[in-house]
Amino acid sequence: MSDLTEDAFLGGRLRLRQPARGFRSGLDAMLLAASVPARPSESALELGCGAGAAILALGTRVPGLTLAGLELQPAYAALARDNAALNALSLEVLEGDVAAPPPELRARAFDHVLLNPPYYDRAASTRAEDPGRDLAHGGPAALPAWLALAARRLRPGGTLTLIQRAARLPEVLAALPASLGSGELLPLAPRAGHEPRLILVRAKKGGRAPFRLLFPLPLHDGPSGLDGKDFAPWAVGVLRSGSCLPWA
Repeated sequence: MSDLTEDAFLGGRLRLRQPARGFRSGLDAMLLAASVPARPSESALELGCGAGAAILALGTRVPGLTLAGLELQPAYAALARDNAALNALSLEVLEGDVAAPPPELRARAFDHVLLNPPYYDRAASTRAEDPGRDLAHGGPAALPAWLALAARRLRPGGTLTLIQRAARLPEVLAALPASLGSGELLPLAPRAGHEPRLILVRAKKGGRAPFRLLFPLPLHDGPSGLDGKDFAPWAVGVLRSGSCLPWA
């Protein structure tokens, strides 16, 4: 893949090469990585890992994890491997579709599965000009296929963490497999008093705790109309220091 940029994340602790015109990871990937309740010596799998932003951010934040990713597009899979080497992290990247995962993945189980599935239903959205961006925004596998694979690849007691557009919340809840319980929903709003645009969802394999709907978490402080750099203190910690996202 040619025409790449090299971008700094987590206060420069993580550097990622990304296509200048294709699908580029940013805020969402960092929020997702900061939401995974991983501990050293555990294992984590990202479905649709792209260039590796979220899974490598998780590995940077929590040393000692066993990291793996599944990616449909070979060019992005290769870039994820390169980014792992760039950051001296060990990442196994498997190539394949979530609807038909490779055999070597079907035999594995993980403590954590994280995913940032395509935000748009391809049947009801406009295609992007860049093929890589278009596939990332609305891939061929339906949302239930992503969640079903995530549930199968979790070991008992393992956690699923996903980020998605708030508009697709009904689809997410309807597609969560019955094996996942103890669900938690954290809406993310641009500012206090604004409607949430993103949601974070966590669930546990075999969990039995009641579902929890948490208060919306504002990303920015101050009035609207600013330049977008006025992140709330918790967001500054997540984006610059690799802090955990505050689930409360």
